[in-house]
Amino acid sequence: MEYRQLGQWGPKVSVLGVGSYLTLGLKTNEAESRAIVRRAFEAGVNFFDTANAYNRGGAEEVLGRCLAEFPRSDYVLITKVWAPMGPGPNDRGLSAKHIREQCRASLKRLGLDYVDVYMCHRPDPQTPLEETLRALDDLARAGDILYWGVSEWPAWLIVKAQALARELRLRPLIVNQPRYSLLYRYPEFETFPVTRQEGVGNVVFSPLAHGLLTGKYAPGAPAPAGTRAADPDQNAVMLRMYWTEENQRRGRQLAELAAAHGTTAARLALAWAMRPAAVSSVILGVRTLSQLDDNLHAADLKLDPGLIAAIEAIYPPPPFPPQA
Repeated sequence: MEYRQLGQWGPKVSVLGVGSYLTLGLKTNEAESRAIVRRAFEAGVNFFDTANAYNRGGAEEVLGRCLAEFPRSDYVLITKVWAPMGPGPNDRGLSAKHIREQCRASLKRLGLDYVDVYMCHRPDPQTPLEETLRALDDLARAGDILYWGVSEWPAWLIVKAQALARELRLRPLIVNQPRYSLLYRYPEFETFPVTRQEGVGNVVFSPLAHGLLTGKYAPGAPAPAGTRAADPDQNAVMLRMYWTEENQRRGRQLAELAAAHGTTAARLALAWAMRPAAVSSVILGVRTLSQLDDNLHAADLKLDPGLIAAIEAIYPPPPFPPQA
């Protein structure tokens, strides 16, 4: 297993991490979740990602119990704040009040004394950026978190946050979590160049585009039973962003290319996502041990220039970034 720093900062994370969105503590029962975490840890994975919003705290509770058997110093954990956690007007966002209350709640659910990285799950335009940064700095000074980061923040806001942190002499953000895959290459336009400039690492999510990059979906055919596309509890984002016959066809092409090289489409897609120097880790969204075992092989897969060119012939970059 390869380990990379979070940007210019000290922590080193495995190039593959295990996430818990729609998986651990939700679609994956606790026994299977424990087996996944144990197998990943034994394979050298030291990075685990969750959020308070995942199953309304249920993912944190299950992941905390799964990690309890390992030394605290041996893994890096990210959890997040921003999403609604109750019906009240202060039960969401990035106010100092919500940040402090949710950090305490997350620590309790996880059974931990501190979180390695506390992440702002999305921007909050209704809260002054200074308030958010000061609240995060207060948590670090109290020992509740070590570092902080952001998820799905635009590049300009990352630059603004870093500048304000320097001005106020507060802890800077060290890691960003963007969506990134062969079907979503937009971070290559601005996010990766800006984070490299600012010394910020990237731990990317949805590297398999919710399964469209595994080759399991046939063009024009209904989604097979048991897949994410067939599950109405999981498929909303997938169907909105990626579910087209063209993407299904390209997924099959990727699977054929992978088979010709003695591997799987999922491994090719994951190895491709690890390539950029701006990427510190790629988060796996596995529901089963068999998915994990297949995905872990991507850490050992080296893509030569010819294979990269063949992959990118199927999935060329978009002609322009999405509109804000």
